[in-house]
Amino acid sequence: MDAARSISGGGKPAMKKTTLEEILSACPAGDYRSQVDFIMNLIEEDRIRPVRNSPTNGKKPALHTRYTVVEEKKDHSALLHELDFDLDARIDVDFYKHHLQTYELERGDVWRLSEYLRKNASELACPMSCNERSFAVWGREKFLLGGDGRKILRHCGLDMTVLNVYPTCEPFAYFAHTRRVPQTILILENKDPFFSMRKHLLEGHETVLGEEIGTLIYGAGKRVISSFSELSISAEPYMLEKGNRFLYAGDLDYEGIGIYENLVSTMRHTAADLTILPFGPAYRAMLEKGEKVSLPATKEQQNRNISDIFFRCFDPQTVHRMRAVLERDVYIPQEILNLSDF
Repeated sequence: MDAARSISGGGKPAMKKTTLEEILSACPAGDYRSQVDFIMNLIEEDRIRPVRNSPTNGKKPALHTRYTVVEEKKDHSALLHELDFDLDARIDVDFYKHHLQTYELERGDVWRLSEYLRKNASELACPMSCNERSFAVWGREKFLLGGDGRKILRHCGLDMTVLNVYPTCEPFAYFAHTRRVPQTILILENKDPFFSMRKHLLEGHETVLGEEIGTLIYGAGKRVISSFSELSISAEPYMLEKGNRFLYAGDLDYEGIGIYENLVSTMRHTAADLTILPFGPAYRAMLEKGEKVSLPATKEQQNRNISDIFFRCFDPQTVHRMRAVLERDVYIPQEILNLSDF
Protein backbone atom coordinates (compact mmCIF):
# COMPACT_ATOMS: atom_id res chain seq x y z
CA MET A 1 0.00 0.00 0.00
CA ASP A 2 1.19 3.51 -0.73
CA ALA A 3 1.21 4.88 2.81
CA ALA A 4 1.15 8.50 1.79
CA ARG A 5 -1.87 7.95 -0.50
CA SER A 6 -3.62 6.04 2.25
CA ILE A 7 -3.13 8.92 4.63
CA SER A 8 -4.33 11.55 2.13
CA GLY A 9 -7.54 9.69 1.48
CA GLY A 10 -6.76 8.94 -2.17
CA GLY A 11 -6.97 12.56 -3.31
CA LYS A 12 -10.27 13.53 -1.69
CA PRO A 13 -10.77 17.26 -2.19
CA ALA A 14 -11.62 18.14 1.42
CA MET A 15 -8.84 18.44 4.03
CA LYS A 16 -9.42 16.48 7.20
CA LYS A 17 -7.93 15.99 10.65
CA THR A 18 -6.51 12.67 11.73
CA THR A 19 -4.58 11.22 14.69
CA LEU A 20 -1.02 9.98 15.04
CA GLU A 21 -2.37 6.52 15.78
CA GLU A 22 -4.38 6.44 12.53
CA ILE A 23 -1.33 7.55 10.50
CA LEU A 24 0.95 4.97 12.08
CA SER A 25 -1.57 2.23 11.22
CA ALA A 26 -0.30 2.60 7.64
CA CYS A 27 3.36 2.41 8.73
CA PRO A 28 5.26 -0.83 8.05
CA ALA A 29 6.17 -2.72 11.21
CA GLY A 30 9.26 -1.31 12.90
CA ASP A 31 10.65 0.37 15.96
CA TYR A 32 9.79 3.87 17.14
CA ARG A 33 12.67 5.37 15.13
CA SER A 34 11.10 3.96 11.96
CA GLN A 35 7.74 5.47 12.94
CA VAL A 36 9.35 8.86 13.48
CA ASP A 37 11.04 8.66 10.07
CA PHE A 38 7.69 7.67 8.50
CA ILE A 39 5.94 10.71 9.99
CA MET A 40 8.80 13.07 9.08
CA ASN A 41 8.82 11.88 5.48
CA LEU A 42 5.07 12.58 5.17
CA ILE A 43 5.60 16.05 6.64
CA GLU A 44 8.49 16.77 4.25
CA GLU A 45 6.35 15.65 1.29
CA ASP A 46 3.60 18.01 2.55
CA ARG A 47 1.19 15.10 2.80
CA ILE A 48 0.41 15.84 6.43
CA ARG A 49 0.90 18.86 8.70
CA PRO A 50 1.05 18.67 12.51
CA VAL A 51 -1.65 20.51 14.43
CA ARG A 52 0.70 22.74 16.43
CA ASN A 53 -1.52 23.17 19.46
CA SER A 54 -2.10 19.43 19.80
CA PRO A 55 -0.24 17.60 22.60
CA THR A 56 2.79 15.46 21.90
CA ASN A 57 3.06 11.77 22.56
CA GLY A 58 5.60 12.08 25.43
CA LYS A 59 8.35 10.17 23.63
CA LYS A 60 11.71 11.26 22.24
CA PRO A 61 11.78 12.61 19.68
CA ALA A 62 8.27 13.85 20.39
CA LEU A 63 5.52 13.65 17.78
CA HIS A 64 2.29 15.61 17.75
CA THR A 65 -0.82 13.50 18.33
CA ARG A 66 -3.01 15.23 15.68
CA TYR A 67 -2.37 16.13 12.01
CA THR A 68 -4.08 17.70 9.03
CA VAL A 69 -4.18 15.61 5.87
CA VAL A 70 -3.24 17.86 2.95
CA GLU A 71 -5.44 17.77 -0.13
CA GLU A 72 -3.82 15.95 -3.01
CA LYS A 73 -3.66 18.23 -6.01
CA LYS A 74 -4.97 16.55 -9.13
CA ASP A 75 -3.59 16.91 -12.61
CA HIS A 76 -6.53 18.04 -14.74
CA SER A 77 -4.56 18.55 -17.94
CA ALA A 78 -6.05 15.42 -19.55
CA LEU A 79 -9.61 16.55 -18.79
CA LEU A 80 -8.93 20.03 -20.15
CA HIS A 81 -7.44 18.56 -23.32
CA GLU A 82 -10.50 16.35 -23.68
CA LEU A 83 -12.86 19.31 -23.32
CA ASP A 84 -10.92 21.38 -25.80
CA PHE A 85 -10.43 18.79 -28.53
CA ASP A 86 -12.42 15.58 -28.09
CA LEU A 87 -16.10 16.50 -27.70
CA ASP A 88 -18.58 17.34 -30.47
CA ALA A 89 -18.19 20.95 -31.57
CA ARG A 90 -21.81 21.76 -30.72
CA ILE A 91 -21.10 21.27 -27.03
CA ASP A 92 -20.11 24.47 -25.25
CA VAL A 93 -17.38 23.38 -22.79
CA ASP A 94 -17.05 26.70 -20.94
CA PHE A 95 -19.11 25.58 -17.92
CA TYR A 96 -17.17 22.36 -17.47
CA LYS A 97 -13.77 24.05 -17.83
CA HIS A 98 -14.69 26.15 -14.80
CA HIS A 99 -16.27 23.21 -12.95
CA LEU A 100 -13.97 20.26 -13.55
CA GLN A 101 -15.27 18.27 -10.58
CA THR A 102 -18.77 18.46 -12.08
CA TYR A 103 -17.38 17.32 -15.41
CA GLU A 104 -15.76 14.31 -13.73
CA LEU A 105 -19.15 13.35 -12.29
CA GLU A 106 -21.08 13.94 -15.51
CA ARG A 107 -18.39 12.89 -17.98
CA GLY A 108 -20.01 9.60 -18.99
CA ASP A 109 -23.33 11.25 -19.87
CA VAL A 110 -21.59 14.11 -21.66
CA TRP A 111 -19.65 11.63 -23.79
CA ARG A 112 -22.81 9.69 -24.68
CA LEU A 113 -24.40 12.93 -25.84
CA SER A 114 -21.27 13.94 -27.77
CA GLU A 115 -21.03 10.59 -29.54
CA TYR A 116 -24.71 10.67 -30.47
CA LEU A 117 -24.46 14.19 -31.89
CA ARG A 118 -21.35 13.22 -33.83
CA LYS A 119 -22.43 9.85 -35.22
CA ASN A 120 -26.22 9.94 -35.50
CA ALA A 121 -27.00 12.89 -37.75
CA SER A 122 -29.44 10.75 -39.74
CA GLU A 123 -31.44 9.91 -36.59
CA LEU A 124 -31.47 13.54 -35.51
CA ALA A 125 -33.13 14.44 -38.80
CA CYS A 126 -36.16 12.38 -37.74
CA PRO A 127 -38.12 13.69 -34.74
CA MET A 128 -38.60 11.40 -31.75
CA SER A 129 -40.57 11.65 -28.54
CA CYS A 130 -38.59 12.81 -25.51
CA ASN A 131 -38.41 9.35 -23.94
CA GLU A 132 -37.50 7.69 -27.24
CA ARG A 133 -34.63 10.12 -27.84
CA SER A 134 -33.52 9.82 -24.23
CA PHE A 135 -33.14 6.06 -24.64
CA ALA A 136 -31.38 6.47 -27.99
CA VAL A 137 -28.82 8.86 -26.49
CA TRP A 138 -28.31 7.62 -22.93
CA GLY A 139 -29.94 4.17 -22.81
CA ARG A 140 -32.38 5.46 -20.17
CA GLU A 141 -35.83 6.46 -21.35
CA LYS A 142 -36.67 8.69 -18.37
CA PHE A 143 -33.25 10.40 -18.18
CA LEU A 144 -34.10 13.44 -20.32
CA LEU A 145 -37.40 14.46 -18.73
CA GLY A 146 -36.41 13.24 -15.28
CA GLY A 147 -34.22 16.32 -14.83
CA ASP A 148 -30.69 14.91 -15.12
CA GLY A 149 -30.77 15.02 -18.92
CA ARG A 150 -31.97 18.62 -18.93
CA LYS A 151 -29.11 19.47 -16.56
CA ILE A 152 -26.56 17.85 -18.88
CA LEU A 153 -27.94 19.82 -21.84
CA ARG A 154 -27.82 23.05 -19.83
CA HIS A 155 -24.22 22.42 -18.75
CA CYS A 156 -23.36 21.74 -22.41
CA GLY A 157 -24.93 25.03 -23.50
CA LEU A 158 -27.67 23.23 -25.46
CA ASP A 159 -31.45 23.16 -25.42
CA MET A 160 -33.97 20.50 -26.36
CA THR A 161 -34.16 21.64 -29.98
CA VAL A 162 -30.78 20.09 -30.75
CA LEU A 163 -32.31 16.66 -30.08
CA ASN A 164 -35.32 17.25 -32.37
CA VAL A 165 -37.86 15.90 -29.87
CA TYR A 166 -41.60 16.38 -29.59
CA PRO A 167 -43.61 16.30 -26.37
CA THR A 168 -46.20 13.69 -25.54
CA CYS A 169 -49.17 14.18 -23.27
CA GLU A 170 -51.64 12.12 -21.34
CA PRO A 171 -54.10 10.60 -23.85
CA PHE A 172 -57.74 11.38 -23.20
CA ALA A 173 -60.70 9.03 -23.43
CA TYR A 174 -63.36 10.08 -25.94
CA PHE A 175 -66.42 8.78 -27.72
CA ALA A 176 -66.99 9.84 -31.34
CA HIS A 177 -70.71 9.64 -32.00
CA THR A 178 -69.93 11.06 -35.44
CA ARG A 179 -66.85 12.39 -37.21
CA ARG A 180 -68.83 14.74 -39.41
CA VAL A 181 -67.60 18.31 -39.30
CA PRO A 182 -68.31 20.88 -38.19
CA GLN A 183 -69.62 19.47 -34.94
CA THR A 184 -69.89 20.22 -31.22
CA ILE A 185 -67.39 18.49 -28.93
CA LEU A 186 -68.30 18.29 -25.24
CA ILE A 187 -65.58 17.91 -22.57
CA LEU A 188 -66.76 16.45 -19.27
CA GLU A 189 -64.91 16.76 -15.97
CA ASN A 190 -66.16 13.50 -14.48
CA LYS A 191 -66.36 9.87 -15.57
CA ASP A 192 -69.98 9.02 -14.75
CA PRO A 193 -71.51 11.85 -16.82
CA PHE A 194 -69.22 10.81 -19.69
CA PHE A 195 -70.49 7.22 -19.64
CA SER A 196 -74.13 8.24 -19.11
CA MET A 197 -74.09 10.69 -22.02
CA ARG A 198 -72.28 8.10 -24.15
CA LYS A 199 -75.03 5.61 -23.35
CA HIS A 200 -77.64 8.24 -24.22
CA LEU A 201 -76.07 8.84 -27.65
CA LEU A 202 -75.59 5.12 -28.31
CA GLU A 203 -79.31 4.63 -27.74
CA GLY A 204 -79.90 6.64 -30.90
CA HIS A 205 -80.23 10.19 -29.60
CA GLU A 206 -78.51 13.00 -31.45
CA THR A 207 -78.74 15.68 -28.75
CA VAL A 208 -77.84 16.12 -25.09
CA LEU A 209 -80.01 18.63 -23.22
CA GLY A 210 -81.16 19.99 -26.56
CA GLU A 211 -77.64 20.43 -27.99
CA GLU A 212 -76.43 18.27 -30.88
CA ILE A 213 -73.23 16.60 -29.71
CA GLY A 214 -70.79 14.84 -32.05
CA THR A 215 -68.02 13.82 -29.62
CA LEU A 216 -67.68 13.38 -25.86
CA ILE A 217 -64.28 13.76 -24.17
CA TYR A 218 -63.58 12.59 -20.61
CA GLY A 219 -61.41 15.28 -19.05
CA ALA A 220 -60.54 13.40 -15.82
CA GLY A 221 -60.60 16.47 -13.60
CA LYS A 222 -57.44 18.57 -13.63
CA ARG A 223 -55.74 16.13 -15.97
CA VAL A 224 -57.64 17.68 -18.86
CA ILE A 225 -55.29 20.69 -18.72
CA SER A 226 -52.16 18.63 -19.46
CA SER A 227 -54.03 16.49 -21.99
CA PHE A 228 -55.20 19.52 -23.95
CA SER A 229 -51.89 21.39 -23.74
CA GLU A 230 -50.72 19.32 -26.72
CA LEU A 231 -54.10 18.77 -28.37
CA SER A 232 -52.67 19.31 -31.84
CA ILE A 233 -50.57 16.17 -31.30
CA SER A 234 -53.02 13.89 -29.46
CA ALA A 235 -56.37 14.73 -31.06
CA GLU A 236 -57.84 13.06 -34.11
CA PRO A 237 -57.65 15.36 -37.15
CA TYR A 238 -61.42 15.81 -37.37
CA MET A 239 -61.47 17.31 -33.86
CA LEU A 240 -59.28 20.20 -35.00
CA GLU A 241 -61.31 21.10 -38.07
CA LYS A 242 -62.28 24.74 -38.31
CA GLY A 243 -65.90 25.34 -37.40
CA ASN A 244 -66.02 22.80 -34.55
CA ARG A 245 -67.35 24.07 -31.22
CA PHE A 246 -65.85 23.01 -27.90
CA LEU A 247 -67.97 23.01 -24.76
CA TYR A 248 -67.06 22.14 -21.17
CA ALA A 249 -69.14 20.91 -18.24
CA GLY A 250 -67.97 20.09 -14.72
CA ASP A 251 -68.95 20.36 -11.08
CA LEU A 252 -70.41 23.67 -10.00
CA ASP A 253 -67.82 24.46 -7.35
CA TYR A 254 -64.62 26.48 -7.11
CA GLU A 255 -62.48 23.60 -8.31
CA GLY A 256 -64.68 22.79 -11.31
CA ILE A 257 -64.79 26.44 -12.35
CA GLY A 258 -61.03 26.71 -11.83
CA ILE A 259 -60.42 23.73 -14.12
CA TYR A 260 -62.46 25.40 -16.85
CA GLU A 261 -60.62 28.72 -16.47
CA ASN A 262 -57.20 27.04 -16.51
CA LEU A 263 -58.22 25.06 -19.59
CA VAL A 264 -59.27 28.26 -21.38
CA SER A 265 -55.97 29.90 -20.46
CA THR A 266 -53.99 26.86 -21.62
CA MET A 267 -55.72 26.71 -24.99
CA ARG A 268 -54.93 30.35 -25.68
CA HIS A 269 -51.23 29.47 -25.72
CA THR A 270 -51.32 26.32 -27.84
CA ALA A 271 -51.09 25.67 -31.55
CA ALA A 272 -54.73 24.56 -31.54
CA ASP A 273 -55.90 28.03 -30.39
CA LEU A 274 -59.41 26.80 -29.53
CA THR A 275 -62.25 28.63 -27.86
CA ILE A 276 -63.98 26.58 -25.16
CA LEU A 277 -67.28 27.70 -23.66
CA PRO A 278 -69.23 26.32 -20.69
CA PHE A 279 -72.05 23.96 -21.66
CA GLY A 280 -74.83 26.28 -20.54
CA PRO A 281 -77.76 23.80 -20.70
CA ALA A 282 -75.96 21.42 -18.32
CA TYR A 283 -75.20 24.10 -15.73
CA ARG A 284 -78.75 25.47 -15.86
CA ALA A 285 -80.16 21.94 -15.46
CA MET A 286 -77.83 21.36 -12.52
CA LEU A 287 -79.05 24.57 -10.89
CA GLU A 288 -82.69 23.60 -11.38
CA LYS A 289 -82.22 20.26 -9.66
CA GLY A 290 -79.78 21.61 -7.07
CA GLU A 291 -82.24 24.19 -5.78
CA LYS A 292 -84.67 21.40 -4.91
CA VAL A 293 -82.37 19.15 -2.89
CA SER A 294 -79.94 19.30 0.02
CA LEU A 295 -76.50 19.88 -1.46
CA PRO A 296 -73.17 18.53 -0.14
CA ALA A 297 -70.70 20.80 1.63
CA THR A 298 -67.83 22.22 -0.39
CA LYS A 299 -64.78 20.01 -0.16
CA GLU A 300 -62.09 21.34 2.17
CA GLN A 301 -58.94 23.05 0.90
CA GLN A 302 -60.38 23.94 -2.48
CA ASN A 303 -58.57 26.72 -4.29
CA ARG A 304 -61.13 29.54 -4.38
CA ASN A 305 -59.03 31.78 -6.57
CA ILE A 306 -61.25 32.07 -9.64
CA SER A 307 -61.82 35.01 -11.98
CA ASP A 308 -64.91 36.01 -13.92
CA ILE A 309 -63.96 34.10 -17.12
CA PHE A 310 -66.56 31.44 -16.37
CA PHE A 311 -69.31 33.76 -15.20
CA ARG A 312 -68.98 36.07 -18.23
CA CYS A 313 -70.50 33.27 -20.32
CA PHE A 314 -73.87 33.40 -18.48
CA ASP A 315 -76.67 35.90 -18.06
CA PRO A 316 -76.76 37.93 -14.80
CA GLN A 317 -79.63 35.96 -13.28
CA THR A 318 -77.85 32.62 -13.80
CA VAL A 319 -74.61 34.06 -12.39
CA HIS A 320 -76.50 35.25 -9.30
CA ARG A 321 -77.89 31.75 -8.73
CA MET A 322 -74.45 30.17 -9.19
CA ARG A 323 -72.76 32.56 -6.79
CA ALA A 324 -75.50 31.92 -4.23
CA VAL A 325 -74.59 28.23 -4.28
CA LEU A 326 -70.88 28.94 -3.81
CA GLU A 327 -71.46 31.45 -1.04
CA ARG A 328 -73.42 28.83 0.95
CA ASP A 329 -70.28 26.65 0.93
CA VAL A 330 -72.08 23.89 -0.92
CA TYR A 331 -71.61 22.59 -4.44
CA ILE A 332 -73.52 20.86 -7.21
CA PRO A 333 -71.79 17.77 -8.61
CA GLN A 334 -72.18 16.86 -12.27
CA GLU A 335 -73.67 13.58 -11.12
CA ILE A 336 -76.86 15.38 -10.09
CA LEU A 337 -77.85 14.86 -13.73
CA ASN A 338 -78.49 11.35 -15.00
CA LEU A 339 -79.68 9.50 -18.09
CA SER A 340 -83.29 10.61 -17.62
CA ASP A 341 -82.26 14.29 -17.76
CA PHE A 342 -80.42 14.23 -21.06
